[in-house]
Amino acid sequence: MIRVEDYNSQWPFWFQQIHSEIWPSVKEHALSVEHVGSTSVAGLAAKPIIDMDIIVESPEKLPFVIQALSKLGYVHRGNLGIEGREAFRSPGHAYKHNLYVCINDCMALRNHLALRDHLRSSESARSEYSALKKKLAAEYPESIDDYVEGKTQFILKVISQYNLSEEELTSIQEANKAPSGKVSR
Repeated sequence: MIRVEDYNSQWPFWFQQIHSEIWPSVKEHALSVEHVGSTSVAGLAAKPIIDMDIIVESPEKLPFVIQALSKLGYVHRGNLGIEGREAFRSPGHAYKHNLYVCINDCMALRNHLALRDHLRSSESARSEYSALKKKLAAEYPESIDDYVEGKTQFILKVISQYNLSEEELTSIQEANKAPSGKVSR
């Protein structure tokens, strides 16, 4: 069931708690850990799931971070079709979260940061995106694929302002398509 709720002021605290558990194990090989996604934007409605990007300088650092996260119980899921970004399944945690390791300046990271920073700086975009997310969650309460695809045009409109090429924007659009290729209505 997809649940989108109004902003919760505890979300930054949740991020800090998870960060404090992860950072000591990865800091030797990582540049930083960023709170991304809707829970990182004050005032934005979101699914109550923290999205986090561990940033590494180069692909050569990935095996070290993957191994460190494995020792913490995270399961490496591969790039899931997104180049430069590796996904991990959480070992079960008090705070539900999605964890990714991104190579510095990869498209996925630039996408996450551009959208986050734009939403942090634009009250009108936050309001529009909040309303869209609530509408989609109500329309597709059982289909994360349709929910994600329904947000895509808004996301593309925002991030097209931030130095992503047409090829990269098309790649993001394709990655967000529901498996059937169409949002079911």
